[in-house]
Amino acid sequence: MEWISLVMFFSVVIVLLAGFPVAFSLAGVSLMFAFFGSLFGVFDSSFLGTMPNRVFGIMSNETLMAVPLFVFMGVTMERAKIAESLLVNLSVLFGKIKGGLGISVTLVGMLLAASTGIVGATVVTMGLLSLPTMLKRGYSPEIASGIICSSGTLGQIIPPSIILVLLGDVLSSAYSQAQLSQNIFSPDTVSVGDLFVGALIPGLGLVFLYIAYILAVSFFRPNHIPNNEDFIEERASIYKLLLSLLPPLILILSVLGSIIFGLATPTEAAGVGAFGALFLAISMNVFSFSKLLAVTQSTVRISSMVFLILIGASLFSLVFRGYGGDRLVHDLLISLPGGIFGVMLVVMLLMFLLGFILDFIEITFVVVPIIGPILLTMGVDPIWLGVMIAINLQTSFLTPPFGFALFYLRGVAPESVETISIYRGVIPFVLIQILALIILSFFPQLATWLPSIVYGA
Repeated sequence: MEWISLVMFFSVVIVLLAGFPVAFSLAGVSLMFAFFGSLFGVFDSSFLGTMPNRVFGIMSNETLMAVPLFVFMGVTMERAKIAESLLVNLSVLFGKIKGGLGISVTLVGMLLAASTGIVGATVVTMGLLSLPTMLKRGYSPEIASGIICSSGTLGQIIPPSIILVLLGDVLSSAYSQAQLSQNIFSPDTVSVGDLFVGALIPGLGLVFLYIAYILAVSFFRPNHIPNNEDFIEERASIYKLLLSLLPPLILILSVLGSIIFGLATPTEAAGVGAFGALFLAISMNVFSFSKLLAVTQSTVRISSMVFLILIGASLFSLVFRGYGGDRLVHDLLISLPGGIFGVMLVVMLLMFLLGFILDFIEITFVVVPIIGPILLTMGVDPIWLGVMIAINLQTSFLTPPFGFALFYLRGVAPESVETISIYRGVIPFVLIQILALIILSFFPQLATWLPSIVYGA
């Protein structure tokens, strides 16, 4: 009865498209299939008996404690208006360079990604701050929208990213499971810190490709990106630049540096980041008790959503395995032509398409535990796999017509910017993302070299 597991999966997708909450859709559909399966004798209800242990495992997982701490750090940085100060000073610094404002927006998006890791918040913030300025200075709506959406989604891949925290935890379990299935009883481990270090070079490389495209457009299509020189009203002030750049940069380096150099676990580093963001906001005199209350409420809402989805996904995984869905997926994947390349191609394509309708949290908790052990058993490097998945999900965030980043920008863009302009603007950046995936697939050392140097693994 393995085919029932596929029916259950597509039933969840249909329920989600109908607009029901993710966590309750996963749990509700799973319980319904488990009930009727038990009723007709095709499902062993003892699988559900392990659910309390799974919930307890989630509650006692120290790695997942980093999620609310990183969320608190990100929301605090957003409310402290760090982006506004960075954008003003960087746009002045790059003012006389063709495409200078676009470069500034990309760099601010990169810094916000490293300090918040929340895609929706970054796209909305950059849309409110940057889009009116870019349009005023003669940027076409297409290129302005593309730059903002692409730079806003960098939070998917540049650490400390929430998706890398979640992926690290899931891949760690999948890697252990894959090795045990191969009778390796002293398994190697992969951690969130490994993924953070592995994502650094691909993430920065992606920023470089964005900037190279912006410079190319400014030279070959000046009607889309005009010269900023006529709009500069003041000279770049090193003091102002350092004042706006150093605090978030020190915070980012403190968080990442403590992980990379082994001074702290990701959870401990997240605590440093949360405290540092709060201290930074208070020292800048932009925080009050009401803002602190709003930050904590937002943190609780986002964190509760993540953990509810994780519990719902755990229940879905149990029922899916109870119907033999894991065996079915394994048999389907290993029967594909092309070996590991063919399997990776199909998996990446599937996750890309699912990214249109599912958030990265659902894909991480529902899909990765199913396909992860299979790919890792075939010899795929877990760090490379995690970075590939992160970039892939980032690409689906950008791709019309269902990319979430497009909806975020559409919600804050002025009416003069047509939806079709936003769609046209992101297409070149989607192609850049696909190029990055192709490069990383041919040169996996881009993701694995730095972790091997830092950790000697």
